Amino acid sequence: MPDSLSKRVLLAAPRGYCAGVDRAVIAVEKALELHGAPIYVRKEIVHNKYVVETLSERGAIFVNETDEVPEGARVVFSAHGVSPAVRASADARSLTTIDATCPLVTKVHKEAVRFAKAEQTILLIGHDGHEEVEGTAGEAPEHTIVVNSPEEADHVVVRDPDNVVWLSQTTLSVDETMETVRRLRDRFPNLQDPPSDDICYATQNRQVAVKKLAPECDLVIVVGSANSSNSVRLVEVALQAGARTSYRIDRAREIQDEWFEGVQTVGLTSGASVPEILVKDVLADLAERGFATVEEVRTATEDLMFSLPREIRADMKAKEAERALRA
Repeated sequence: MPDSLSKRVLLAAPRGYCAGVDRAVIAVEKALELHGAPIYVRKEIVHNKYVVETLSERGAIFVNETDEVPEGARVVFSAHGVSPAVRASADARSLTTIDATCPLVTKVHKEAVRFAKAEQTILLIGHDGHEEVEGTAGEAPEHTIVVNSPEEADHVVVRDPDNVVWLSQTTLSVDETMETVRRLRDRFPNLQDPPSDDICYATQNRQVAVKKLAPECDLVIVVGSANSSNSVRLVEVALQAGARTSYRIDRAREIQDEWFEGVQTVGLTSGASVPEILVKDVLADLAERGFATVEEVRTATEDLMFSLPREIRADMKAKEAERALRA
């Protein structure tokens, strides 16, 4: 058995909430505060079960499509973004919309529109069915081909091999995305790069932190939900970087005793949609197992903040004006 005195936790930093997730969650909280329940949300506001459950308890109602929202009601678009068709559907039902799309996703949407206007074929590196991919592809469906993996890159067929550009889902593995791009460029030497890196700064930072701590770890635990692309990728990154084992969990209660056989060093991180309270719960569980020594492994410091959606800011301003009139 490992000596309990040598047991330690390497805690990744950065981890958890990114600026886009923070903005989206606060948008729903503020909407509930300003307008009362119910507030409808199309899809999960962010991909985290705990966040969705907590907001549901406060009066948020999560729906799959806008046609499930009563006419004239208020609906929040998730951080992953929506296609023009979804916006049109909301308008047709006279819904009051609050757009909580992450600004970094909005940037990719604008790039897709611009490239489509230039009649370029867009190779969108991402996962079919993911809300972000659906939203981005929906901006230019006639010009977009989704490439799910490096292997798919070997078989893509385009109209004009000399007029191709790539974009990517923001939450992918950096290494896998670059491998996909490499294979695409082998086939299309004139492949154009996007004007800036599409992969989210937070996704990259969390992967870099895991790469640094993983070689020292017998076990890496990633806190995050199964439908969180960036959380799932962190498990893959940990294993590729040298961790002996790695598991993803939603909550501390999912930790299994058998994971700790012969383990002395545990790495711990969390996906970009995970509140810190869930990490603290895991740390408490690990401490009970003798892993009381916690060393932070920091590879970057994040201070980026996004302003709240303009609809929320306008509603807050109106509410303040209303209070001022009453005073």
